[in-house]
Amino acid sequence: MTIAAFEHVSEERYRLDAPEGTMPVEAIPLPRRGTAGSAGYDFVSPVSFSLQPGEFFTVPTGIRARMEPGWVLLLMPRSSLGFRYGLRLANTVGVIDSDYYGAANEGHIQVRLTCDRPVEIRAGDRFCQGLFVPYGLAEEDDRPALRTGGLGSTGQ
Repeated sequence: MTIAAFEHVSEERYRLDAPEGTMPVEAIPLPRRGTAGSAGYDFVSPVSFSLQPGEFFTVPTGIRARMEPGWVLLLMPRSSLGFRYGLRLANTVGVIDSDYYGAANEGHIQVRLTCDRPVEIRAGDRFCQGLFVPYGLAEEDDRPALRTGGLGSTGQ
């Protein structure tokens, strides 16, 4: 069952979010599963960076995800980086809602990282993974509002 597709954001959007030295957006590979049995889609870093314990770095992935309503994309570090370096997302798990795709920032997925031990990620390294998961609604749900903003815009 296919419920989603990955796409690149526009070059204009990407350049607004990306630091100098990042690869062009069209050169960033779309997330892929490593094997037929893999649940997670590996994201590739478009920029090289070093991270020291207690520091934070935001990776502009250049990617957005279009998905069916009722699904969410959860982001987490690749397990080997978590085990070796304590690499984790600053917000523990990234939640990419289905309506984020149409946000003002084109649904650009950005991943904020921190770590326990020094780690170096090179452009082209797989650094996090995304997992599509269905979700349900409570009977009392009454949120008909549509998203208008980008990152962090549902904090009402």
